[in-house]
Amino acid sequence: MIPQSPSKSSLPNTLEHRPEHSSQSPLSVHAMTVAYHKKPVLWDVDYDATPNKLIAIVGPNGAGKSTFIKSCLGLVPKAAGLVEFWGMPYRRARSRIGYVPQRESVDWDFPVSALDVVAMGRYRHIGWCRPVSRKHKQVALECLDLVGMKPFASRQISQLSGGQQQRVFLARALAQQADLYFMDEPFAGVDAATERAIIEVLRRLKGEGKTVIVVHHDLQSVPEYFDEVILLNMRVVAAGPVREVFTKENLHKTYGGRLTLLSEAAEAVARNEIGV
Repeated sequence: MIPQSPSKSSLPNTLEHRPEHSSQSPLSVHAMTVAYHKKPVLWDVDYDATPNKLIAIVGPNGAGKSTFIKSCLGLVPKAAGLVEFWGMPYRRARSRIGYVPQRESVDWDFPVSALDVVAMGRYRHIGWCRPVSRKHKQVALECLDLVGMKPFASRQISQLSGGQQQRVFLARALAQQADLYFMDEPFAGVDAATERAIIEVLRRLKGEGKTVIVVHHDLQSVPEYFDEVILLNMRVVAAGPVREVFTKENLHKTYGGRLTLLSEAAEAVARNEIGV
């Protein structure tokens, strides 16, 4: 039986009068519940993102990590709850938000070049049904160059390797010139060189004052790559600075009986706790 979620009528349509949520936060989530076929996937989630941080979402398979991102962006419906960006609903803030979906969700056989894909990230600046000018193509090329893919600008995307495709999608996000980025497992299935390229881009975005929220599966690299972490398993188990939140105790709470801490993950946690 599904527990009764807060009714939509009982929630205000704004977070303005809720002191626990800040209008300065790039993302504020209040009492968000999401269900698929009447089965809850996320339950009563509350969260405020700290500006200008690299933030990992960590949890077991089926914990609702991707659903969290998609429901924030309105890509899947919420059963209850509110989401705001800098104190505004998504429709008013969308031009400031970028999204990198899982690579497996993209039709890579679509007949477009790498440059075409990155130029799509400029559409909010260009306007729909308008041609891509030389200026916007130049921005797209610069973004491809940042991820080491400029030499492949004219290559059809189906001819690229998985790591190259991921770099192209990252370049597309850069071309959006957003203030808040959501990325769904950008490190999944990529080679070491691509992983280094991705983290360099994430750090560049942070250096420009951006906030990046990343669904991440590699526990070992969390302390090295991220400033903050959301430990999620249907609900937010803990969230905050990695040094405070990414502990063995919280990981066990998050993964429950399914967690057998791998030695490398345990070592990462230990390094974090002793400040190495």
